[in-house]
Amino acid sequence: MFDLFKIVQDAGWPIWPLLFASVIALAIIMERSWKLRSHLIIPSGLLQKVLGEVKGDSAEENMVAQLERHSPLGQVLAAGLKNRYASREVMKETIEEAGRVVTHQLEHYLTTLGTIASIAPLMGLFGTVVGMIAMFASQVPGSADPQMLAHGISIALYNTGFGILIAIPSMIFWRHFRAKIDGFVVEMEQQAIQLVEVLQGERA
Repeated sequence: MFDLFKIVQDAGWPIWPLLFASVIALAIIMERSWKLRSHLIIPSGLLQKVLGEVKGDSAEENMVAQLERHSPLGQVLAAGLKNRYASREVMKETIEEAGRVVTHQLEHYLTTLGTIASIAPLMGLFGTVVGMIAMFASQVPGSADPQMLAHGISIALYNTGFGILIAIPSMIFWRHFRAKIDGFVVEMEQQAIQLVEVLQGERA
């Protein structure tokens, strides 16, 4: 069984930025996994409920305001309802603007996660360089210190390993969240188009 404390000791000070990055990455992964749940982003039956209100001519300002606070999909649909008497072009532009805002909200923290995935191997490489410097610095002409040599190797290998270990799951989850958000955006676009067609009288 690995002694984490001893590994951190052997890895030297370059491991601390990597540990800090790993904590941030883990926090983002947990937060986005919780926030990017389908029923929170695209609640089932919301479009049908809105269409029922629209057909019943009861889409009041209060209902639109509640819809905006309901969910990301609600924000997009509310943007269309606010301009229900405008032209199709105006409605589409308004919905697209709301969609961009929602997409930005869904991508919250993903830039940080992607940055960690990219720089973690470089941080590990930096630790490797530090370890190599420590190794060569310990070698003086006519003598060799095995303990210092082992310490330099530990710094080099542990930091490289930690950098890769942090980068792999960070990249996997970054891609996973990006794909998930793209799927949400497509679904919201489709539902928004249905709303526009109903409001414009192109669909019953």
